[in-house]
Amino acid sequence: MRRPVITFAATLAAAGLALTACSSGGGGGDATDDAGAGDGTSAGEATPDATPVTITLTWWGNEDRAAMYEEAVDLFEEKYPYITVQTSWQAFSDYWTARNTEAAGSALPDVMQFDSTFLREYAQSGRLLDLTELVADGDIDLSGVDPALVDGVSLDGETLGIPTGTNTLGMFVNPTVLEQVGLDFPADGYTWEEYNDYVQQVADAGVKTADGYQIYGSGDYTGTFWFFLQWLVQQGVEPFTDDGQIGFTQDDVVTWLDSVKDLRDGGAFFPVDRNVALSPKGGFTVNEVGSEASWDNFLATYTAETGTDSLELVPIWSGEDGTQNFFRAFMMAAGANTEHPEATALLLNFFASEPEVGAIFGTSKGIPADEEQRAAVDAPEGSVDAKVIAYEEAVRETGSVATAPIPVLGFGTVEEKWKQLGEELDYGTITAQEFAEQWFAEAELAVG
Repeated sequence: MRRPVITFAATLAAAGLALTACSSGGGGGDATDDAGAGDGTSAGEATPDATPVTITLTWWGNEDRAAMYEEAVDLFEEKYPYITVQTSWQAFSDYWTARNTEAAGSALPDVMQFDSTFLREYAQSGRLLDLTELVADGDIDLSGVDPALVDGVSLDGETLGIPTGTNTLGMFVNPTVLEQVGLDFPADGYTWEEYNDYVQQVADAGVKTADGYQIYGSGDYTGTFWFFLQWLVQQGVEPFTDDGQIGFTQDDVVTWLDSVKDLRDGGAFFPVDRNVALSPKGGFTVNEVGSEASWDNFLATYTAETGTDSLELVPIWSGEDGTQNFFRAFMMAAGANTEHPEATALLLNFFASEPEVGAIFGTSKGIPADEEQRAAVDAPEGSVDAKVIAYEEAVRETGSVATAPIPVLGFGTVEEKWKQLGEELDYGTITAQEFAEQWFAEAELAVG
């Protein structure tokens, strides 16, 4: 029977209401009720007399993602009929309000979609279940996952999540827009400087759309914190230390911001006021900008919003040593407060390694991290999924790949501060030096 999917607003989460949904199956029990607990069987074996147990699962997203999760849960419950999975989901912003409320009361869901942005915060407060032994014993099978991705969800020797997918930065190019300008995008292997030259050339062309808006090559990319982190990695600088501190200096920030000062001051970037007016869309998605860097799994969204199937996904700027991308892991984690660790491990293993899960989700949460799940994705030639998979395979084949830095405590706060200061810099109300000083002042409070 299909369980109804329930969404919750942030106000309900703050009130501490339980995140549950109706489901078929039996009720809950304590930790000794889990299949295999104390009877000599392993967590992966369903015994005929297994005691029914109920566990909770939550994620963020929309109706489409919810339908995928529900389909996967149905398959899981068919495989383990003694386990009932109660499901819930929220939009991203409401999701973390709810999780923070639950974390304060040691009442996190058994299994939850998680984000590396909050990994250090939840790990330091002991809110996440350490999965190290479960992975080592094979109860959670990560043999088909790149070990570097597992490192990206681990801290201080503890595996705190399972990588379920990957994404990496890519450059989205709209050939239709650039054809109007009469320019080609730089060839693969282009540097930051060559990209800046292209931006200037598009602006100098002065070509306008049918609606009278000028076409630009790019927006001011320095206002995106992740691009700065990528640039640091390409410079051989580790953005964050192992103990969760800032690994770069104010001078690094100023150097980065001033690298495009001529473009910014000369009006070569897409205007900030126009970008704000278009929000939540942007210059690229309304076909007024020829290229935009973002996470590669955004291809489906960009294709839909631009109304064109001809978008190209090409490698991002190359560092001086050829280094290009790092990969981020989409992940799931378990609450340390779970009363059903065996059933929780079964559900995590299912999402980590069951091939059918790859077929259900496709690339909606990034490229499946597990080899067999990737192989199970139905990606017809020319489809969005096929393009994203081919892009990540091409990036991996270059060998010029680094591991994504694990964010510091308070990452969400400092990332938002960076975006705010970036807009002020584009408006001309602050200098690069003032940007750096104000951002570091915020970081000292947020990171500690």
